[in-house]
Amino acid sequence: MESVGHWFTTVIMTVNDWVWSPALVALCLLAGLYFSLRTRFVQVRFFREMIRLLFAPQGKKNKGKEGGKKGVGISSFQAFAMALSGRVGTGNIVGVATAIGFGGPGAIVWMWVIAFFGAGSAFVEATLAQIYKENHNGQFRGGPAYYIEKGLRSPLMGCVFAVLAALACGVFLPPVQCNGIAMSCARSFGVEPGLIGLVVATLIGLVIIGGVKRIANVAQIVAPVMAVIYIVLSLVVLAVHWQLVPDVFWQMLRGAVGVNEVGGALLGTTIAWGVKRGIYSNEAGQGTGPIVAAAAKVSHPVKQGLVQAFSVYIDTLLVCTATAMMILACKTYNIVEVQQTAAGAEVTYLLQNPGAPEGEPGVFYTTGALGTVVGNDTGNMIISIALFFFAFTTIMAYYYYAETNLVYLFNRYRRRRLLHHPERLEMLEEADRVLGDDRGEKVVVWALRTGTIGAVFIGSLVGSGIVWKIGDIGVGAMAWINIVTILLLSPKAIRTLRDYEKQKKLGLEPQFDTHKLKIKHAEFWEKYNEENEGDV
Repeated sequence: MESVGHWFTTVIMTVNDWVWSPALVALCLLAGLYFSLRTRFVQVRFFREMIRLLFAPQGKKNKGKEGGKKGVGISSFQAFAMALSGRVGTGNIVGVATAIGFGGPGAIVWMWVIAFFGAGSAFVEATLAQIYKENHNGQFRGGPAYYIEKGLRSPLMGCVFAVLAALACGVFLPPVQCNGIAMSCARSFGVEPGLIGLVVATLIGLVIIGGVKRIANVAQIVAPVMAVIYIVLSLVVLAVHWQLVPDVFWQMLRGAVGVNEVGGALLGTTIAWGVKRGIYSNEAGQGTGPIVAAAAKVSHPVKQGLVQAFSVYIDTLLVCTATAMMILACKTYNIVEVQQTAAGAEVTYLLQNPGAPEGEPGVFYTTGALGTVVGNDTGNMIISIALFFFAFTTIMAYYYYAETNLVYLFNRYRRRRLLHHPERLEMLEEADRVLGDDRGEKVVVWALRTGTIGAVFIGSLVGSGIVWKIGDIGVGAMAWINIVTILLLSPKAIRTLRDYEKQKKLGLEPQFDTHKLKIKHAEFWEKYNEENEGDV
């Protein structure tokens, strides 16, 4: 059995290396550069518009009217908060420390570069999600599976993406996040991991049984508040070490081009770790952000594209930078090389600071930095609380990603059945009218909710190594499919952006008209334009 387990682990690790190869990293970076050039750097030109849209109240035209039903969809800010919940997670604390430990201070600059170009990818995928969204039983549903089917006319690849997303986000990744919460809180507070898992599973259950509305209501409070509190904590740490702040920026800039204490030999590693952690952290192009973007109620797809691009900035330029600045200013980091040998991991120190913890890079760099101000025990507790909320909101986002893709799969299966049994259509439509949605879909969604709650609890009791890798394979495969898709569909997103710019120049509040832009198979917008004569 041990040999079988070793063989399985080896296979999973090998597949993970293939999926997350330098080719995917290069594809993400080049796609972001391409979208930035094609949109004429929309992430810079429309920065003020991003902020305006984020906090703009629903206008009289939009309120309760879109889709023909009052209360359909969530606000732009709620969609932003849900996306931020998925983007801001343990990677913002642990991942940044790892990037510094292996790539040096310069890795943070390359994370900024990825965030800048990644905002272009986030804009395109979120705009496409809005174009091809559906009004399904009073909720907007959309994302890569939908725009692959409708935009590329490929239901098969849409289903492949949906299966990957449902498994990765619904089965494999939630227990990993809960494991991180349980282990961190157990170390800091001495509480049994199983008890922490029970609490997290219960809280997650209370949120997800309320559907997208409750998830959005919780996310719009918890995600921004925790991000702000964490950034304020980092500013307090930096205020104590204010004399070192200018030198920290100088270290990052010099390290980014290979001019550092270690020497230019580290440059390739610096770029690789900065790019990789940046992609992991902000999720731009991976196909998760557009799932949330589609749920928003807007009068024009570009509005949500801009809001989602802004969420990438918040994740990397604020939260990740807050972690990096603390670690670098307090010098609680080492730069290391790790080689796996028969005896285990062998750590070689390229740069070792006196106050930094020994061993492989990790969360200890962050807790150590905070500990220089409030003490090590208090620092551990504060970081554990931050990890709790960041990981908790990430689990919420994962559940919604999985639910949307499971609903997509169920309804495509239902449509296929109706092709062979058209006589059942009248009966199913009556069930929809009486029950509000299909009974079979309710069973599927509740099965997912039960499975997610159970997976979260189990995650607190078992190790997460191989499960994390399996989840990573799913997310990496999603990224391959999604980036290729948005590259192929990008002309539609660019055309939609030009339409938005034109209407803004005329002093209008932009409204989306598929007929004018000659975009086909966007059934929601086509129907809506007909019902409202273009007045969204």
